[in-house]
Amino acid sequence: MKKIGFLTLGCKVNQYESAAIAEKLFQNGFEIADFTDKCDYYVINTCTVTAEADRKSRQMIRRARKNNPNARVIVTGCLAQTKAEKLAEIDGVSAILGSRNKMQVIDKITELEKGETAQNIDVKPLCSLGFEDMMLDGKFGGGTEERTRAYVKIEDGCDSRCTYCIIPTARGPVVSKKSKDVINEVKTLVNKGYLEVVLTGIETGSYGKDFEDGYNLADLLCEVDKIEGLERIRLGSLDPSIMKRDFVERVAKLKKLTPHFHLSLQSGSDRILGLMKRKYNTRMLLEYMENIRKNIPDVMFTTDIICGFPGEDDADFDETCSFVKKAKFLSAHIFAYSKREGTPAAVMPDQVPSSVASARVNKLYEIVEEAAYKLVADYNGKVVTVIPEEYKDGYATGHTPNFIAVKIPCGKDEYEKAHGKVVKVKLEVNEKDVCGKIMEA
Repeated sequence: MKKIGFLTLGCKVNQYESAAIAEKLFQNGFEIADFTDKCDYYVINTCTVTAEADRKSRQMIRRARKNNPNARVIVTGCLAQTKAEKLAEIDGVSAILGSRNKMQVIDKITELEKGETAQNIDVKPLCSLGFEDMMLDGKFGGGTEERTRAYVKIEDGCDSRCTYCIIPTARGPVVSKKSKDVINEVKTLVNKGYLEVVLTGIETGSYGKDFEDGYNLADLLCEVDKIEGLERIRLGSLDPSIMKRDFVERVAKLKKLTPHFHLSLQSGSDRILGLMKRKYNTRMLLEYMENIRKNIPDVMFTTDIICGFPGEDDADFDETCSFVKKAKFLSAHIFAYSKREGTPAAVMPDQVPSSVASARVNKLYEIVEEAAYKLVADYNGKVVTVIPEEYKDGYATGHTPNFIAVKIPCGKDEYEKAHGKVVKVKLEVNEKDVCGKIMEA
């Protein structure tokens, strides 16, 4: 039995896709091993969202050969789609596949096993490809090892042309999974013991945009909400522009959609949002968030923010800081701007020095953390529901419906009794973390 090691970089969509490939290979008689093992094949699913992601992708390709100099290496993903010729120059790469033919990893390995020479580069124009057929049955973790949360890819691609972003080039236009396939996949995962699903995509809110009948994300959520045995539905990252009143009014009525939304802010300066070509301004976003808070009790928001976008001056950054204080995010992913070749922002004037961008990242994290502590402090002493996800070093860990991370001190036996269930937990908030005591299992 040949061993195949996987290394996945980047987003949850990439992780989902790697899991789907691994499941298919397992069904075809291959052994799925750890990337650090000495394997016969290595599959590297790359990312290109930042320069650091590019560097790490190339580094991992070379590391695979160090693990086993005789191994075959197959590279796929976003960097493979945009820089295939460059990656082909790395010693030991046997095949390169793009962003929407990842499942052909199986065909390439089969060819190599038969002694055939795999085509070195098989990267197709994305505009000619629809949603790539892939499903999870839960064997290799569309989520955590403990089978509590599973990711389900419902959409690929992005039609926005934000000036800093290479992803539309790497992922192509919006394409959506058929609703019946999403429903069947979620039902399969629930039957395997998953209590929570995260519906995700490259631009999750664009789900259904390519459908002719007008079926959209809200329609899909209403169907998934009816699946028996499913406890929670979460959504992947959303462009804030989806949060219009009609969408919020529909999803607020759902029983299983968790009160947590990850909104990709990117900047709190209207001038910078304009330069980025985002589809909203800060006034609109605050109005959206206020309306959601009125309609969905206990809702929490998380976000992404870029510091140091070309032309961002001190006044722009101050506006972002002010906005973040008003918005009150539970957490944020904050990045220094990374120049992406081929994007309009890469040639904009007034590029911000990396040292300035890094200092702004650190300051903004302090503001987010201060606001987050005030948010969770209000939950001290409250009884909430948690799905225990993992156990380590005397603590079970999990999340409340609105995505507050909770540490539960308990023994292994107590964890195993609570695992796979929704349990009530009384929260104790301190300056370092949020702990909880199981009230019933």
